[in-house]
Amino acid sequence: MADLKAIIFDVDGTLAENERYGHRVAFNQAFEAAGLNWLWSSALYSELLQVAGGKERIRFFVERYGPPMPVIDDWDTFVATLHQAKTQHYATLLASGQIGLRPGVKRLIMAARQAHIRLAIATTSRLENVLTLLTQTLATDAPQWFEVIAAGDVVPQKKPAADIYHYVLDQLALEAHYCLAIEDTAHGLTAATQAGLPSVIAVTDYTRTQDFAAAACVLTHLGDPDNPCQVLSGPTLTQGYFDLAIAESLLPDQPPT
Repeated sequence: MADLKAIIFDVDGTLAENERYGHRVAFNQAFEAAGLNWLWSSALYSELLQVAGGKERIRFFVERYGPPMPVIDDWDTFVATLHQAKTQHYATLLASGQIGLRPGVKRLIMAARQAHIRLAIATTSRLENVLTLLTQTLATDAPQWFEVIAAGDVVPQKKPAADIYHYVLDQLALEAHYCLAIEDTAHGLTAATQAGLPSVIAVTDYTRTQDFAAAACVLTHLGDPDNPCQVLSGPTLTQGYFDLAIAESLLPDQPPT
């Protein structure tokens, strides 16, 4: 098998359980502040998560559900302004320390650093949000631990397109079979798979029922010694958590032809 040279993390739902308790809450706060009679319930947000990107999610919601709307002269400006307000509310939630890392995330990151395995991020989340999450949950210099942080609109097509992963691989100057992607959604898995990356899925309550047949391993979370995870598909974790040895075992024996 190839030697593991890099781990590429998604952010929302993968590093932190921040969809339900972070982004959804911030969207609702932005709607209320704008005088909009909109409320995204947890169940509705599960559907909206099928759409990648916050501005895109707002557009989909309006087109699909036709909520009460104010008179709007410039639709693009309206969506951009609303999303910017949501981003500010989300940053406030992050800064308050209310959003923590998922089990096993910090352990795996620290182990990779100690083993000199390169780290990268591939996400549709805004760069500012990513940096705040890293500094609040890991360390003030944590953004520097990641050699590449590809976020927001750095590529034209968002997941499930593979653009973001191709971008990260180009920046790392690595071939996909030396790397492992960690995701939580079917869209993320599709993006990583199309880029040739073997992938691990750490499901959330929102994504547990999605199709992860293409994943090398599907877990309830990455696990810790005192908080073991459950394997939904893939190799047995005798120690109850995902580690670098298992990560390397998931890489292909031979580079794809």
